[in-house]
Amino acid sequence: MTRKGDLPQKICVTCQRPFTWRKKWERVWDEVRYCSDRCRRVRLKPSRRLVK
Repeated sequence: MTRKGDLPQKICVTCQRPFTWRKKWERVWDEVRYCSDRCRRVRLKPSRRLVK
Protein backbone atom coordinates (compact mmCIF):
# COMPACT_ATOMS: atom_id res chain seq x y z
CA MET A 1 0.00 0.00 0.00
CA THR A 2 1.26 3.47 -0.91
CA ARG A 3 1.41 6.16 1.73
CA LYS A 4 0.00 9.59 0.89
CA GLY A 5 3.40 11.15 1.39
CA ASP A 6 4.81 8.94 -1.38
CA LEU A 7 2.28 10.05 -4.03
CA PRO A 8 3.33 12.49 -6.77
CA GLN A 9 2.55 16.18 -6.25
CA LYS A 10 1.97 19.18 -8.49
CA ILE A 11 1.46 22.90 -7.90
CA CYS A 12 -1.94 24.35 -8.86
CA VAL A 13 -1.69 26.96 -11.63
CA THR A 14 -4.34 29.19 -10.00
CA CYS A 15 -3.77 29.08 -6.24
CA GLN A 16 -0.09 27.97 -6.24
CA ARG A 17 -0.77 25.30 -3.58
CA PRO A 18 0.53 21.75 -3.81
CA PHE A 19 -1.92 18.93 -4.48
CA THR A 20 -1.39 15.18 -4.65
CA TRP A 21 -2.28 12.49 -7.14
CA ARG A 22 -5.80 11.07 -6.98
CA LYS A 23 -7.10 7.77 -8.26
CA LYS A 24 -9.60 9.52 -10.59
CA TRP A 25 -6.66 11.32 -12.26
CA GLU A 26 -4.78 8.07 -12.89
CA ARG A 27 -5.10 8.17 -16.69
CA VAL A 28 -4.80 11.94 -17.14
CA TRP A 29 -2.25 12.93 -14.47
CA ASP A 30 0.04 14.57 -17.04
CA GLU A 31 -2.82 16.87 -18.13
CA VAL A 32 -4.03 17.89 -14.64
CA ARG A 33 -3.20 21.55 -13.90
CA TYR A 34 -5.70 22.60 -11.23
CA CYS A 35 -6.29 21.25 -7.73
CA SER A 36 -10.08 21.65 -7.89
CA ASP A 37 -13.01 22.57 -10.10
CA ARG A 38 -13.16 25.91 -8.36
CA CYS A 39 -9.59 26.80 -9.35
CA ARG A 40 -10.29 25.67 -12.90
CA ARG A 41 -13.42 27.88 -13.14
CA VAL A 42 -11.67 30.92 -11.67
CA ARG A 43 -8.78 30.56 -14.10
CA LEU A 44 -10.98 30.17 -17.18
CA LYS A 45 -13.40 32.96 -16.26
CA PRO A 46 -12.73 36.16 -18.24
CA SER A 47 -12.25 39.33 -16.28
CA ARG A 48 -15.42 41.45 -16.12
CA ARG A 49 -13.82 44.63 -14.83
CA LEU A 50 -14.61 47.79 -16.72
CA VAL A 51 -11.66 49.81 -17.91
CA LYS A 52 -12.16 53.57 -17.85
